[in-house]
Amino acid sequence: MTATALKKEMDMADVHNSEAFENHASENNAAWQKVCTKDDLVAFSGIAAWLETAEGPAQVAIFYLPGLRGKGDELYALDHHDPFSNANVIARGIVGDLKGSAVVASPIYKQHFRLEDGQCLEDEDVKLRTWKVEFKGDEVWVEG
Repeated sequence: MTATALKKEMDMADVHNSEAFENHASENNAAWQKVCTKDDLVAFSGIAAWLETAEGPAQVAIFYLPGLRGKGDELYALDHHDPFSNANVIARGIVGDLKGSAVVASPIYKQHFRLEDGQCLEDEDVKLRTWKVEFKGDEVWVEG
């Protein structure tokens, strides 16, 4: 098989896989959206992305923690908006571990939010919205 034929076959497989993924999402009434690629992510850090939701566009902070706790690549998506400073800065926060949980510290007033569920550790009444996020090949998809 020539390199050109192999590339064409791989491209067709990508199209079929993408269609299957989108059909699966439609069947579950989920609005999965591609927001970036794995190359756009920064290990143990965050990036910001736009996400279309039923309530309108939202800014989402996506955190990539490769190999954390031996589980492989872990992705987290939560609000980019910091309710304490009223600024979109969460993706710029410092990622760490508090009490056995992966957290991000807001870069303004330093409140810590659990990446898993968005809960603020300093104020139990404050919680950031979270989204399902996963890799599809090298693409990052978020359910809006």
